[in-house]
Amino acid sequence: MGLNLDDKKAVVAEVSAQVAEAQTMVVAEYRGIQVSDLTLLRKKAREASVYLRVLKNTLVRRAVADTPFSALAEQMTGPLIYSISSDAVAAAKVLHDFAKTNDKIVLRAGCYAGRMLDKAEVQSLASIPSREELLARLLGVMQAPVSGFAGALAALAKKRETEGAAA
Repeated sequence: MGLNLDDKKAVVAEVSAQVAEAQTMVVAEYRGIQVSDLTLLRKKAREASVYLRVLKNTLVRRAVADTPFSALAEQMTGPLIYSISSDAVAAAKVLHDFAKTNDKIVLRAGCYAGRMLDKAEVQSLASIPSREELLARLLGVMQAPVSGFAGALAALAKKRETEGAAA
């Protein structure tokens, strides 16, 4: 059963709200994917705070009109799944990682900061570590000198203990 006019307006409004907050939007074909696989993909998207939906292309074209993602409208043909995120890499990463294990998901294109991305560029974007990973690495780098200094002090104290006990 098709959507009535009010339902269509609601979908366009929902997608428009997601696009307004987004940095990245990625589209992929999903022909022949099993429901269980699609459910797993949706679960991974939720965990990564990614808006992931199968939508009518005409409704998404209306939602992205006059936005930085309007260039993506020409790619909106065929059965597509839309991945939208406020994190720069999450939308690409979710679809790319899932496409590695499921050949029914085929990345088509994306858009980041108003710039169109082809399939290879979406894959490159997906290979960038997420914000959380980068922050964890930074914290590790910042802690390394402190923990090294603490280890050196502990070794010095232990050495003095053993010298004091030997004397």
